Amino acid sequence: MTRRVPAPPADLTSVHAWIDRAGAHLRQSAPDLAGVVADYVGEAHFGASALAADLAIAGPGARLLEVGAGAALLSAGLQSNGFRVTALEPLGDGFSHMARLRSLVLEHAETTGARPETLDIPAEALVRPGAFDLAFSINVMEHVADPAAVLRQVLASLRPGGRYRFVCPHYTFPFEPHFNIPTLGSKARTWRVFQRRILASPVVVDPEGTWASLNWITVGSVRRACAALGVHPTFDRGLTRTFLQRALDDPSFQRRHGAVVRGIAIAIGALGLDRAALLLPPALQPAMSCCIERPV
Repeated sequence: MTRRVPAPPADLTSVHAWIDRAGAHLRQSAPDLAGVVADYVGEAHFGASALAADLAIAGPGARLLEVGAGAALLSAGLQSNGFRVTALEPLGDGFSHMARLRSLVLEHAETTGARPETLDIPAEALVRPGAFDLAFSINVMEHVADPAAVLRQVLASLRPGGRYRFVCPHYTFPFEPHFNIPTLGSKARTWRVFQRRILASPVVVDPEGTWASLNWITVGSVRRACAALGVHPTFDRGLTRTFLQRALDDPSFQRRHGAVVRGIAIAIGALGLDRAALLLPPALQPAMSCCIERPV
C-alpha cells in the first residue's frame, strides 16, 4: 500500500486579505453589529488556516462545499482565490442576525467577482451526488439537527476520494465553549443549573436559540455514524494546541471566552502541557477536527 505524502499547505494569503476587506465593508455597513462581525472575521481566518492542507490536496479550482456557511465570508474568500464554492446555509435557530450579514457579504462578493453559489437548505436535505472535491464545516456540526444524516448526505455529495473536514466542539469534554460553562453530564442537567447564565450571555447574540440548536456531538457518536456508513474517520490531535494559541493571540476569541480561558492557556503553555495535547486520544480532546473520505 502506497503511503500518501502530505501536500504542502495551500497559500491562502489572498483569501485572508479578501476576508479582511469584507470585514471592513461589514463594519462600515452594519456598525451596530461590529462585535459580531469581528467574531465572524476571526472564524473565517481560522477556517481558512484549518483547511490549508485539505485545500492543497483538493488542488486549484477544486469544487468546494461549505456546510453551514453562516455569513459566507469563508466561502466568498475561497471563491475569490479561484475555487468553485457552494455555500450551504439554512439560517436556523440561534442565528437570527445572520441573514443581514450574509446579504451584505454576498453583495460585496458580487462586486468583487467572488460570489459563491448559495443553497438555503439544511444539510440533511442535500442531494448533489459526486459533485464536490472537498466539503468542510467550521464550528457547525454541533448545531445541525441530525449529525448522522449530515454525514451521510455530505459523503454522498463527494466524488470518490473526496473528503469532508469538520471542526467542532466535543461534548464528552466537560466544557461548553459558546457559553463558557462546565457541562454536567447532559444538556438537560446543564440547562437546569446554568439557565440564568446561559440566557444572560453577553457574547451570544441569541442565547436561547443557540442553546436549542446544540446537539451535544461527541467523537463516539461520529465514530458510530461513520461505522454505519462504512467509512473510517480520522482526527487531528493538533487542534487543541491551535485553540490554546487562539486564546493567546486572537482578540475576538479572547472576547468570547474571557480572561479565565486565556489564563489557563498561558499556564498550560508555561508548563509545556500544550505539547502533551498531541498525545491525548481524540475522545479526551475538548474539540475535534475530523476528516472523512469517500471510498474510491
